[in-house]
Amino acid sequence: MDANEAGNILAMRGPEVGGSMLRQLLEIAINGVGKVPGAKTIAANALVRAGSVEPAIDSLVSTHVRLATAQGVLTNLGGVWTAPLLLPANIAGLAIVQIRLVASIAHLRGYDVDDPRVRTAMALCILGETGVLGLIDRNEIPTTPLAIATAPVFDSGLDRLIAEKVFGEISSRLMGRQAVVLLARRVPVLGGGVSGAMDGWFTSSVASYARAQFPTRRRLTQGPRPAASDAS
Repeated sequence: MDANEAGNILAMRGPEVGGSMLRQLLEIAINGVGKVPGAKTIAANALVRAGSVEPAIDSLVSTHVRLATAQGVLTNLGGVWTAPLLLPANIAGLAIVQIRLVASIAHLRGYDVDDPRVRTAMALCILGETGVLGLIDRNEIPTTPLAIATAPVFDSGLDRLIAEKVFGEISSRLMGRQAVVLLARRVPVLGGGVSGAMDGWFTSSVASYARAQFPTRRRLTQGPRPAASDAS
């Protein structure tokens, strides 16, 4: 089985297993596992080091772009021959890195990352602006991550739909990337470098989209000051 065949199978199964798989990845990214810290922990540590929210987010973005690049390299060093075996690891690794980054941004901006509405929005963010707008234009989802995160109630049906769409889109995107780097993958180290660079670039774009979709809660909740009383 070659890389494209493996990818097609994974992409087809994505909608079936996407909801369950994505929720597991969300849980790992937000709360951590073993010695790997979750989003709330790394956000708190970054805030202590940086002293304020935006520099802390800048630091987290830089760190996670490097992590995404590194995992893209490591899971693709073997070139085209090992791609069918390592592609699932690439998908899971990239998803965890990106979800943890989005969750840390949301947490630092004042959102409750344990709120199911916010979790749905965070998952959607990892498609990036182009991916989300494409789903909206095709009427596959109704609205943006910001609107979902701040909706009056949690929509479990929408959550399931987005989980399936996101997992399927991630799988398909990484499969499509195979065509771009197929020639490079014939040279193992070069293929790993190209894949790592692409993973790092997309992680940076996801971070930019998440920062736009999770403005600080103060901006969302702060209203006009009440008029002064005229009582004598």
